[in-house]
Amino acid sequence: MNIQNPPKVGGNGAAPQGRRKARRTPKGRQVDPVAAADVAALLGDRPRRRDLLIEHLHLIQDKYGHISSAHLAALAAEMKLSQTEVYEVATFYAHFDVVKEGETPPPPVTVRVCDSLSCAMAGADRLLNDLPKLLGSGVRVVRAPCMGACDRAPVCAVGHVQVMKADGEAVKKLATPHTHAHAIRPGTGFDAYRANGGYKLFEEALAGKRSRDELIKIVSDAGLRGLGGAGFPTGRKWTFVRAEKGPRLMAVNADEGEPGTFKDRHYLGLDPHRFLEGMLIAGWVVEAAEVYIYIRDEYPELRLMLLEEIAKLEAAGLNSYTKIHLRRGAGAYICGEESAMIESIEGKRGLPRHRPPYVAQVGLFGRPTLEQNVETLYWIRDIIEKGAEWATSQGRHDRKGFRSFSVSGRVKNPGVKLAPAGITMRELIDEYCGGMAEGETFKAYLPGGASGGILPASMADEPMDFGTLEKHGCFVGSHAVVILSEKDDMKAVALNLMRFFEDESCGQCTPCRVGSEKAAKLMEQGPWDEALLTELSTLMRDASICGLGQAAPNPLLCVLKFFPEELTKPLGHW
Repeated sequence: MNIQNPPKVGGNGAAPQGRRKARRTPKGRQVDPVAAADVAALLGDRPRRRDLLIEHLHLIQDKYGHISSAHLAALAAEMKLSQTEVYEVATFYAHFDVVKEGETPPPPVTVRVCDSLSCAMAGADRLLNDLPKLLGSGVRVVRAPCMGACDRAPVCAVGHVQVMKADGEAVKKLATPHTHAHAIRPGTGFDAYRANGGYKLFEEALAGKRSRDELIKIVSDAGLRGLGGAGFPTGRKWTFVRAEKGPRLMAVNADEGEPGTFKDRHYLGLDPHRFLEGMLIAGWVVEAAEVYIYIRDEYPELRLMLLEEIAKLEAAGLNSYTKIHLRRGAGAYICGEESAMIESIEGKRGLPRHRPPYVAQVGLFGRPTLEQNVETLYWIRDIIEKGAEWATSQGRHDRKGFRSFSVSGRVKNPGVKLAPAGITMRELIDEYCGGMAEGETFKAYLPGGASGGILPASMADEPMDFGTLEKHGCFVGSHAVVILSEKDDMKAVALNLMRFFEDESCGQCTPCRVGSEKAAKLMEQGPWDEALLTELSTLMRDASICGLGQAAPNPLLCVLKFFPEELTKPLGHW
């Protein structure tokens, strides 16, 4: 070939081969200068690190009430990320309203109505039907999953401000474009906590008056377990993480999204520094130089309060050993799973990781990571100061210790109940909840939230603790208890829970993503095909990547097993 005279492309006006006309702009969506200025001003002098992507998306969402395509492109350019990376994260989380080019932005006010089980029982469907007419076209009303206030159902969120025991008039008063959450006043603030001996134990540890092995032995002897749901022994977890080569990190799960669970919200508001001191002690034991607290976006008033209280802690010099980071979730139940939470802290979609390796080995930013739940850390100071015997002296029915039950549903006095481990449901209702609500007859209960299954009232004398209910296909998990009465149709209960899992599936694996959707359709259409639903449930349990898909069929299977007389009845509603 004569390379000095290469053949020309014929007849279509194209440039000669090898001489393509240079593009005037790069490929893809171009960055709008106005949007770029908006984003740069919002970010200010904040770092542009990848792990802060979700925090920066929140800045845009909070400012404009949505995230436009132009702002997504500008944020990607500002952070030196591909637009695909930013888009896939923004569209993964429910609290980001991504508006594509040409679409109409949502109204300035959004009202989210919780339709999870306890709120559904308390009239969420009526609110969803009545609020659009009451509030008018300038307000968007949407369904939302559990907001962690099940004892005060029904619950709505106007922007980020929650309305407990909501009715139309209360929501209407708040439904303005400038409704913002404010930090709550903690039950025990920094000064009061310090005056009562707070942080003395942590200071003793820093001064060498306490050894790491000593503290591990105390929490192990006390039987302290992970109280977020898994129940893994805390002392053993500390030992595993310490055995890994440093540097090590710590991540705190304050993202309790299980329908029926609100105990972490209770303890954070009651005594935040008891939790923070336990966190600092655990971080010191595993020699974690940095700790990341991941708090769910449904708790805005707690997040703002924690920012203030952590600042007081830092001003007192109590964070000299461990740097504290507070990270904000964005509405994804799956991020309560430890590896999904870590992915989210890193600024990614909350997709559970395959294991091994485990988080204790390869966790946050690839480092060995201690992951703990809020309540577990809350009890560390009491257990160490009062001794293991104080904890183990409590309990019933051959179980040891105490447990915090989040109780909602058809009882007189719902709320967080600190009760002996191994207490039965009948004892919990009668001794701690004032009995059933007026006119209600006890029919069934959820011992462990949406994931934990459903048991009939005839089995209310079973001890409730880790490992006691698995023989029935149930578990206590995070001890989220929902009490049902004869008013409640078990098929409607199971369908409500399956729809929750369908909405909250991260979509990574087909058995969970498709299985939950298919199960919900089969349950809604009826009559229930027991053989088909059982086969589908087995597939989801055996093949799903994480606990969401594996546990999603539990309520369905419990209805098939314990309430067969209801299968022939029409699907009920509240």
